[in-house]
Amino acid sequence: MSTTPVSPYTAADRMRWAALALVFTAAMINYIDRQAIAVLKPVLETEFGWSAQDYAHIVSGFQLATIASILAVGWFVDRVGLRSGYAIGVAAWSLAGMAHAVVTTITGFIGVRIILGVTEAVNTPAAVKTVATWFRGKDRSLALGIMNTAPNIGAVATPLLVPAIAIALGWKMAFIITGALGFVWLAFWLLLPKPPAASIEPISIPVEEAAAPKAGIKDLLRDRRAWAIALAKLMTDFVFAFMLFWAPDLFARRYGLDMAGFALPIATIFLMAAGGSLFGGWLSSALLRRGRSLNISRKVPMSVSAICALPAPLVMITPEPWAAVALVGLVLAAHQCFSTNVFGLITDIFPSRMVGLVAGFGATFGGLSGLAMLEFTGFVLDTTGSYLPMLLLCGFAYVTALTTLHLMVPDIDRAKEGSSETSPQISGEKTG
Repeated sequence: MSTTPVSPYTAADRMRWAALALVFTAAMINYIDRQAIAVLKPVLETEFGWSAQDYAHIVSGFQLATIASILAVGWFVDRVGLRSGYAIGVAAWSLAGMAHAVVTTITGFIGVRIILGVTEAVNTPAAVKTVATWFRGKDRSLALGIMNTAPNIGAVATPLLVPAIAIALGWKMAFIITGALGFVWLAFWLLLPKPPAASIEPISIPVEEAAAPKAGIKDLLRDRRAWAIALAKLMTDFVFAFMLFWAPDLFARRYGLDMAGFALPIATIFLMAAGGSLFGGWLSSALLRRGRSLNISRKVPMSVSAICALPAPLVMITPEPWAAVALVGLVLAAHQCFSTNVFGLITDIFPSRMVGLVAGFGATFGGLSGLAMLEFTGFVLDTTGSYLPMLLLCGFAYVTALTTLHLMVPDIDRAKEGSSETSPQISGEKTG
């Protein structure tokens, strides 16, 4: 009598792909809600008489709130539980997104942006925890990879969806409808069953690493490699924040495009950004498969990024908007390629017990650089009306970051050897 092979997953466990679809959708909605104001800026600027600096203060409120919430939101999700924590976060940021439709002052917009920043920060720890809960083994890595593409897809969807709603129903309805998407998501999330206990497989940690002393903030601050990561993020993350919140205005000012006119160009540059992320991962992996060292496999894609970003200032002398789209899209693709390899570098040279700490350390510096760039852009536009200073910074960001990183970590393979040390002295340098 023949028997049918039994799948290692139960019927309930097969719902993991539904859970992943919800994680993906939540990340998309997350980016739609945060980017909607950038797409609607020309209309809001006309209605409320904003200066560039006023808009900078508004979007900086979001950036500052996100930075301040990085550690707290992770604790919150662990404290109240994944199911409730994710639901509360999505409901709260959806209400904050809808509240944009009822505020009329700069202070009011800053307030709702701060609430949006705090609540949207819940998404990353909740999404990662959902994947870790529902997936195991190789499926977990695949699920994380799929999850990481969602923000780029959200950034592509926003300029296509938001202007269409605003033109048909008005800017207030654009905020209300995009905000309400979170409540549609919430209904499906609450219908998702709890994962069966058999599907939960914690990420394994080597015995020697589990026995190693925990690294703290003081150890991190003494680690040259950690500072290399932080400085790389400081010198480059502002580019994505700048493009996310100012690219629609750039195309409106430079080429006279309205919301309908810049919708497809903005969607295209973020689609190119997604391609840069995939290319950065592919190129690094391809070099490793060919037996190249970690040092070459990480720094070659970073070098490609540095070269590709250099033409950014040419946007100011490019007469055709689609030529500018190609240039700006190339910069964003370069950013994602570089960023992918910076995150890969963290996993290369640090033990798993430190990866989260180092990533958070770098993200904090990256968030601060984004905050500074948003404010700087508002000041420069009100003073000179030109995007050239910001585009120059974007163009040379990756050359500067790669040079700094190379000076601080000249050989990634040797730095990786330092990560196996179990003493708190984790600089990666040999002691006499």
